[in-house]
Amino acid sequence: MGTALVYHEDMTATRLLWDDPECEIERPERLTAALDRLRQRGLEQRCLRLSAREASKEELGLVHRKTQVLGEEELQALSRQFDAIYFHPSTFHCARLAAGAGLQLVDAVLTGTVQNGLALVRPPGHHSQRAAANGFCVFNNVAIAAAHAKQKHGLHRILIVDWDVHHGQGIQYLFEDDPSVLYFSWHRYEHGRFWPFLRESDADAVGRGQGLGFTVNLPWNQVGMGNADYMAAFLHLLLPLAFEFDPELVLVSAGFDSVIGDPEGQMQATPECFAHLTQLLQVLAGGRVCAMLEGGYHLESLAESVCMTVQTLLGDPAPPLSGPMVPCQSALESIQSARAAQAPYWKSLQLQDATPVPTSPSTHSPEGRPPPLLPGGPMCKAAAPAPAPAPSSFLDQPCLCPAPSVRTTVALTAPDTTLVLPPDVIQQEGSALREETEAWARPHKSLAREEALTALGKLLYLLDGMLDGQVNSGIAATPASAAAATLDVAIQRGLSHGAQRLLCVALGQLDRPPDLAHDGRTLWLNIGGKEAAALSMFHVSTPLPVMTGGFLSCILGLVLPLAYGFQPDLVLVALGPGHGLQGPHAALLSAMLRGLAGGRVLALLEEDSTPQLAGILARVLHGEAPPSLGPSSMASPEDVQALMYLRGQLEPQWKMLQVGAFTPQK
Repeated sequence: MGTALVYHEDMTATRLLWDDPECEIERPERLTAALDRLRQRGLEQRCLRLSAREASKEELGLVHRKTQVLGEEELQALSRQFDAIYFHPSTFHCARLAAGAGLQLVDAVLTGTVQNGLALVRPPGHHSQRAAANGFCVFNNVAIAAAHAKQKHGLHRILIVDWDVHHGQGIQYLFEDDPSVLYFSWHRYEHGRFWPFLRESDADAVGRGQGLGFTVNLPWNQVGMGNADYMAAFLHLLLPLAFEFDPELVLVSAGFDSVIGDPEGQMQATPECFAHLTQLLQVLAGGRVCAMLEGGYHLESLAESVCMTVQTLLGDPAPPLSGPMVPCQSALESIQSARAAQAPYWKSLQLQDATPVPTSPSTHSPEGRPPPLLPGGPMCKAAAPAPAPAPSSFLDQPCLCPAPSVRTTVALTAPDTTLVLPPDVIQQEGSALREETEAWARPHKSLAREEALTALGKLLYLLDGMLDGQVNSGIAATPASAAAATLDVAIQRGLSHGAQRLLCVALGQLDRPPDLAHDGRTLWLNIGGKEAAALSMFHVSTPLPVMTGGFLSCILGLVLPLAYGFQPDLVLVALGPGHGLQGPHAALLSAMLRGLAGGRVLALLEEDSTPQLAGILARVLHGEAPPSLGPSSMASPEDVQALMYLRGQLEPQWKMLQVGAFTPQK
């Protein structure tokens, strides 16, 4: 299965016909710039191209006045009846195409024609309400797609992720009492002083009736949020809820006005951040992700961000994130406020030491426009009017990773004919020179046996290919008795042959190499140690969580924040003796670590591991989605205590951990 790109050139027809500074940024060039960049990068050619169709009146499920027969003066008068919108003689046709594109994409994904895709559409949709156009949006494309997935395909759990910089109040109004749709939105808010000026855009708006807890609002109260802030929001808020919800489909309101350079958002996240966000979403719902364009008004950053999203949907590794991974204080406060508001409804958040924000049933009318919020607190200084931040020089250069000649390689002692691999994943035949292999093995008695030497030669050959850029990721095997020594050699080889920062995630009974330096070049994480211990900020050990909820809390609350804070350029994942992971757990861990180091991940397995484990790891490192773990369970008190202890030890040095203090469930 592949990636669909849904588009129709007619969606460039609608344009502003009169002078309106508020609406002039929503222009046809938004689509043409993105499509041109996709073609320049060769990404459109790799997708299944679908021509958008018009949605039928029944599929729209919305009532909107037909505009194609109105003159310019009548169109302008009609536009004044709504907030921040303009109409054109082609608006109705374009809006039906935009909604229809989303329906086509959902059908293609849910029938198995493709794995995922992007609908490149305008006008956008997430502000549109049941009987009112709003904020450039005529029909609510993502909401229509969600309703269609429920009605036609019988889905019961749909996650909508709205990363546009504006609050998608239209989606919220439509699903706020519906527990089958989990809606997440981050948005520029500034304590209610940013459009659409709604009280129900704040963190304590969590849905109503049966939908309590299924509306998740993360309001940004300052401008300038960057990569670290967006990643912290996903790791500490969205993903814990998403894993507990266990969606069957992920819909993305993909607005790129939240990227650097955009005049609306005034944020600082770089385009490659959206590659990482997309990759994290692909571990959900079996990888069934449908993204639909919303906002985005800086053409260069919009085009780059669209490319980042599509390349990740295609399975390409995400480029490394730029800048320090240190969330700002305002972002931490917003995330913690949202976590506290959601804690009464989600087990995955009920371990935090925070007082929930009082909630009350919403009294607004979804058809009306509530008055702007007038808070009593002071305005953030950072929210004062300022010119849009200038894009940094990264926009002058392609952000795509250089494509290695081989994406994924499996290096076993002998080729396994029972191993089921994707067609373009190869089984390695080459090995390092015998003299070189023996030199690396000499300090380790466990590597003296012939089978251990053979396995080590295969690993060294694979690792050299990865460090030279010929191979992106790989899997190597070693005898169980030589696992610790082989891992030690892999670490030393990586550091001596070009890796500047090496992350090693060792699972099971693998002791830390005795000569591992404390110079900051290696971050050692042992999951499966006897006790929780932080020997230093770079040497961390924790017992293996015994339940799915504990495993996810460990990955999202400890491993990934440390990994993203460390920003490695090589990742080693070692499944040692007694690692205790089932295939889906190992696959999920590997898939999420694949976002690091440009996807340069080497997994080390014991030789007696089942071919099924090697096969599933090869597929996820190659870009396929890991199998679902099912709804997550509560973490055990012992797992919570271990995580709580380590976070307390490590938070002062690792700023990506500084969201939410964990305490045992009472």
